[in-house]
Amino acid sequence: MKILILRFSSIGDIVLTTPVIRCLKKQIPNAEIHFATKASFKSILENNPYIDKLHLLESSTASFIKQLKAERFDVVIDLHSNIRTKRIKWALKAKSFTFDKLNIRKWFYVNWKWKTMPAIHIVDRYLDTVKHLGVKNDNEGLDYFIPEKDIISRDSLPQKYAAGYVAIAIGAQHATKRLPEAKLIELIGKISHPIILLGGKDDTATAARLVAYFPDTKNILNACGTYNLNQSASIVHQCMYLYTHDTGLMHIGAALQKRIISIWGNTTPELGMYAYKTEHVNWQKEDLYCRPCSKIGYNSCPKKHFRCMNEQVLPVHEIESRWN
Repeated sequence: MKILILRFSSIGDIVLTTPVIRCLKKQIPNAEIHFATKASFKSILENNPYIDKLHLLESSTASFIKQLKAERFDVVIDLHSNIRTKRIKWALKAKSFTFDKLNIRKWFYVNWKWKTMPAIHIVDRYLDTVKHLGVKNDNEGLDYFIPEKDIISRDSLPQKYAAGYVAIAIGAQHATKRLPEAKLIELIGKISHPIILLGGKDDTATAARLVAYFPDTKNILNACGTYNLNQSASIVHQCMYLYTHDTGLMHIGAALQKRIISIWGNTTPELGMYAYKTEHVNWQKEDLYCRPCSKIGYNSCPKKHFRCMNEQVLPVHEIESRWN
C-alpha cells in the first residue's frame, strides 16, 4: 500500500504526526510511506526511518500536485485539512481519510468558554484518522531523530554546563504565548542550575538582555539563533529538564522523553496539544475569564492586561524539589 500523509506546518504539529507515520509503517505490511510538507520543515522529517519519501512544497501547489500524481498513491491521509489539502486530495483521486479539526467545538471553547473540547490528545485524534486501516496507537510516544552531524557534544559547551543544565525555550510564534521579559527574569532568578536559552534569531536580542540582567550571579548561555532546529533538539536532549511555552520545542522535548514544564498563556492544554507521553507539568493562570482567547495566538493581548502571563506564579522550587 502506497500512502501519502499531508501536513504542511508547523514544527510542533508535524512532530505530533510522527506516531501516525510510525504506526502506519510498522502495522501495515509492506506499506510505503510518503510525507508531504513545506520545504522549510524538511529537517524535522528527513531523518525519520519510517518515511520512505519526502515531498517538499517549494513553489506552486499546481506543480506540486503534478509531482504527487506521478506517484499513484493508494491512500491519502490528510492531517492538515485546509484548502490546499482538499485541492490535493481532489486532484489525486485516491481513497482518503481526513483529520477532524473540531473547528466548531474550538470556536465555542474560544469564544464562549464552553468546555466543548474532548479530553483527548491531538495525537490520539490523529490516530483515529487511520483507525479504518486497522492501525492502533502503539503508545510509544512521539519521534524525533537527530542526525549525527547535528549532535552537540557536551564537551563543546562551557565547562560549567558539564555537570548539567536546564534549558528554557524563550520563543513562540505569537507574543501571547510568551512570558514577558520581566517574567522571564523572574523565572531565571528562581532557577538554581546553569541555564541555556533556546530560540530563533528573533529571540537573540531578548536573550542577550536576560543574560545581561544577571552578569555575575547566574550561569546563562544565550544559544538563541546559534543552533539550527536539530542542534537545539540536541541541547534539549541533554538537559535536565525543559521550561517551554506552548511551542514546537515542547513537542520535540516530549519526543526526546524530557521532563517538561510548559507555560501557557492565551492557549490552554485543553485544546489537546500538551506534552505527550512524557513527564510534564502545566503552568497556567487558572479560571481566568478570558482564556483561551485564541486557538493559536495574537501579537498582543486583546484585553490589554495580559494577565494570563503577567500573573504566572512560576513555582520553580517545587520543580527543583521534585526533579533534582
